[in-house]
Amino acid sequence: MRANDTIATEQAPMRRVAMASFIGTMIEFYDFLIYATAAALVFPHVFFPALGPAAGTLASFATFGVAFVARPFGAIFFGHFGDRLGRKKSLIATLLTMGIATILIGLLPTADQIGIAAPLILVGLRILQGLAAGGEWAGAVMFSSEHAPKANRGFWAMFPVIGGAAANVIVPATFLLAGAFLTDEQFLAYGWRIPFIASILLVGLGLWIRTRVDETPVFKNEKAQHGTARLPFIEAFKNQPREILLAVGAALTGFVMVYLGAAYLINYGTSVLGLPRPQVLAWSMVSGVTLMAAIFISSKLSDRVGRRRMMMIAAITAVVWVLILFPLVDNKSTLTFGIGVIVTTFVAGLAYGPLGALLAELFETRYRATAAGVAYSFAGILGGAIPPLVGAAIVPQYGGFVFGMFVAFLCLVSLLCLFLLRETKNNDLTRVASQFEEASKAA
Repeated sequence: MRANDTIATEQAPMRRVAMASFIGTMIEFYDFLIYATAAALVFPHVFFPALGPAAGTLASFATFGVAFVARPFGAIFFGHFGDRLGRKKSLIATLLTMGIATILIGLLPTADQIGIAAPLILVGLRILQGLAAGGEWAGAVMFSSEHAPKANRGFWAMFPVIGGAAANVIVPATFLLAGAFLTDEQFLAYGWRIPFIASILLVGLGLWIRTRVDETPVFKNEKAQHGTARLPFIEAFKNQPREILLAVGAALTGFVMVYLGAAYLINYGTSVLGLPRPQVLAWSMVSGVTLMAAIFISSKLSDRVGRRRMMMIAAITAVVWVLILFPLVDNKSTLTFGIGVIVTTFVAGLAYGPLGALLAELFETRYRATAAGVAYSFAGILGGAIPPLVGAAIVPQYGGFVFGMFVAFLCLVSLLCLFLLRETKNNDLTRVASQFEEASKAA
């Protein structure tokens, strides 16, 4: 029996681990994504009214993108402590940071009340959200992966990923409910604040669950036998720079497609196509369920056919689909818009599902949380922050199809990086370094 199989027999019940990862990540991404929805629907009017609709939307999405720039720093900061002190302590810290920042956004005065201070404070709080998100996702994925038996690692590593997808259902549902009982004037005045402030309840639940699970057996074994890395970030780039760069590219398709479907198309549907907000939010909520289903399917299949193959299929599909997407939705039909959002998020789920297991399997335990978090966060900048800004700038002048070509290019880059990576599903998490040496000799 191999080392990680022995460790797996001593693990905490996987259902408890999966629940802790799922709930915690769902809460974190609920907090993160309500900003995306508010940036599309509300913030241009509340925090950037003097700029006008087009420039206000661009400025609003710029503040949304600020968090992606902060993510790598959060990955380094929280990953450092996750690799030195343990995954569990780091995850509790990220949850608290995200929760506090989100609640404060809900309490923030508008530009009409405090002037330019409002958007400046908003940017500061958004940076805190980005720092927390940078450490959260990778930490939660490492937590699940390092508890899981190898044969089913793709399935168990799915739960933090699908937790983030669940937020794509809850967020539009929350805004939809708030808007259903309020007039447009009331929603803009105070209704948008409700989802932000309500997150205090979810944060309390997440903290309670996360304090009741044990540290991962893989981390405890590494610490007992070899100690911890003094500077995980330096060790990661010294030992596996190629894998970090390729992992950034490999994650691009998932990021591009999930934020295209979950954030950008919401604004496109209401602002460019002029579709009713309740219908746009309803389709967005349905697409969140589709995203979860695709993640489940892709993660399960990745345990059979491999992470790399599933993600390559998703990248190829994405290249074709984004060239069809905007001509489809531009006929301004609510039905075709819904089809566009659903297919986009389904492809995103196919790419996103195996990503957690892939990143865990690529890196050594000593710096796994840091390396995976950095790769994930830089992919977020390229695939999550840049496309909405590019779209807001070029769609009014050149149309959606040109934007679709830009997105297709990013997915092609992702496909190339996946081609250059080797399959990871059979990796033993306790001996990643020696496996790389063996692969190099075989090549």
